[in-house]
Amino acid sequence: MKYLCIVHCEAGAFANQTEEEKRTLDRNSLAYDQDLIARGILLSADALQSPGSAAIVKVRNGQMSMTDGPFSEAKEQIAGFILIEARDMAQAIEVAAGIPMARIGTIEVRPIYDIPDPDR
Repeated sequence: MKYLCIVHCEAGAFANQTEEEKRTLDRNSLAYDQDLIARGILLSADALQSPGSAAIVKVRNGQMSMTDGPFSEAKEQIAGFILIEARDMAQAIEVAAGIPMARIGTIEVRPIYDIPDPDR
């Protein structure tokens, strides 16, 4: 089953980190991704740019509207994601606990919903 590990961290979590601490986190994150690839678990992983670079898109009554980010005053922001294939939620949680960003922020583990074919 597929699980999305959504990486959350406080806004400004990296502001107090030294360049060496940031490089270490990047190295550890990339190494963990390689470990998950070797184990046949990782499907995709990426970090996200700050909310200030985002846009919100809505379509209501056939009309599209767009708002530039940042768009919320949330304490935490989504910093990235890791899409994995795991045998069950217990294994997905084990994988999430190994994500280096779990030491700075939080990892939300959510099962992927397989949309049923409406024509079946």
